[in-house]
Amino acid sequence: MGDATEGDADVVRENQLSAVSLPRSIYLPPWRIDLDRREGVPDVVPERRLARAIAEALTAAGAPSPASIGVILADDATLAELNRAHMAVEGPTDVLSFPLQPAAAFPPHAGGPGRTGAAGAVNPSFALPPGRRIHLGDIVVSVERAVAQAVQGRGGQTGDVRWSPADELLLLVTHGALHVCGWDHAEPAEEAAMRALERQLLGVGG
Repeated sequence: MGDATEGDADVVRENQLSAVSLPRSIYLPPWRIDLDRREGVPDVVPERRLARAIAEALTAAGAPSPASIGVILADDATLAELNRAHMAVEGPTDVLSFPLQPAAAFPPHAGGPGRTGAAGAVNPSFALPPGRRIHLGDIVVSVERAVAQAVQGRGGQTGDVRWSPADELLLLVTHGALHVCGWDHAEPAEEAAMRALERQLLGVGG
């Protein structure tokens, strides 16, 4: 699980969103979730349920609104390519996030770094006219890896949980959405707060 730099989101939208399939937009005001399920990727969770999980994460993180976020449901090969290009890591991972807005666009959160500037101050380079949506960034998930982790007992926050592929995929998109909103888990305090929020959003006991 990880996130790339803000600038990488442009590359993802150009190279990944334009390939093969067209996104389906799901509106859950004030959010629009642009969901792109790649050819051959299994339908593990109903698309509207996935969109609702992401919308709940954006609301909990205090994302500026109205806004949109892109979600690509892909496979290990796609994630391996992105992992190599943007994280300099060989091999696939389960989820990558590509934020477009700076951390200052979101409210401070427990364990997070100190912020300068007002929360909700959208990156001026992406400011839009009144009434237009801000694009927060993109999440790319390997559904193939989510299924494998779930059935092999390598899922959940601790990497040792055996549960349904649906539960694993919901965790991954929630985790990815929080990364887009400036959350991280490099420091223990922020990791603990992020994990607690994920459990709260998913209704999972800790």
